Amino acid sequence: MTKRWIDSTVLRFLLVGILNTLVGCGTMFLLYNFAHWSYWLSSAANYLVGGIVSFFLNKYFTFRKREWSWHQVVRFAVNVAVCWLLAYGLAKPLVLHLLEGRSVRLQENAAMAVGMCLYTALNYLGQRFFAFRR
Repeated sequence: MTKRWIDSTVLRFLLVGILNTLVGCGTMFLLYNFAHWSYWLSSAANYLVGGIVSFFLNKYFTFRKREWSWHQVVRFAVNVAVCWLLAYGLAKPLVLHLLEGRSVRLQENAAMAVGMCLYTALNYLGQRFFAFRR
């Protein structure tokens, strides 16, 4: 059972995730803190930019899928959207509650960080078993 869930794709996914995090997270935090975009727009930009990088790296490097189909693109996009909505939708109220009374900027930056962690776990499962399933 463990081998079904944890194999070499986990390490490759994490390596891609490091690069993807630098690109997407940099986009999100720069837009939120310097361009003053909203929580939702900044986090959405993260997953739009990061999603493009992630699709190609995970398709070809992590899950080693060589065939091309629009079904994969659609499944990937659906997975990213569902994971983003779930992760950030859960993170924001949780962190707002935990950091009640703190500044909105601190609360929302912390919520974005928690959302990233939730998103990573959900996204791996979604890509492995849905978007790029064998």
